[in-house]
Amino acid sequence: MKRMYRGSGPKIFPIIVVVIVIALLIAALVTVGRMLFAGNSTTQVPQVTSSIRNEVLDTGTTRGVRYTVRGPIVADEKFRSYQITVTPSSRVYVEYVGYLEREVRRETFANNMQAYEQFVYALDKADISVARDVTGGDDMRGVCATNGYLYVFETLAGNTASKTLWTSTCGGSPGSMGAPVARVHALFRNQIPDFTPIFDKTQ
Repeated sequence: MKRMYRGSGPKIFPIIVVVIVIALLIAALVTVGRMLFAGNSTTQVPQVTSSIRNEVLDTGTTRGVRYTVRGPIVADEKFRSYQITVTPSSRVYVEYVGYLEREVRRETFANNMQAYEQFVYALDKADISVARDVTGGDDMRGVCATNGYLYVFETLAGNTASKTLWTSTCGGSPGSMGAPVARVHALFRNQIPDFTPIFDKTQ
């Protein structure tokens, strides 16, 4: 009696099933690992924030933008900071001494709506609305304690800050501002004729 040829199908099929199961398990482990890594990562990918962009590009007469530069955390007598505030009607540069912000210098220049509009759209093109999430949000206390500079950008509704972004030159404190600080710094600096602050280390 002749034996029936069964071929290799029945032997190969279980092997294929095992390979598929192993591949699915590996894929699942890789996916879970990526999720856990992303959840524990302290570096967030900067993203354009539409609410900030809307605030920046709002050219209403009561709107404005403000840029603050702060030096290292030192004795009150030696602590220095300065601000540049730009609105549709004015550009103001102020220098401060101490943590209570004792004003030691002020320069005020007129502005107009056309100039303000060009300025805020330049900020937009410099990616000022690109932000990253950071632990602590707007809490900038103690940042750059011994060396370096803190940079703060704010949108204004009247005299009140409506949105705040910040960054620094100190390692480990990139802050929420995703835009290149040198570009933002240059735009504000160029709003003040013959800009000569107490310090200007931004390149």
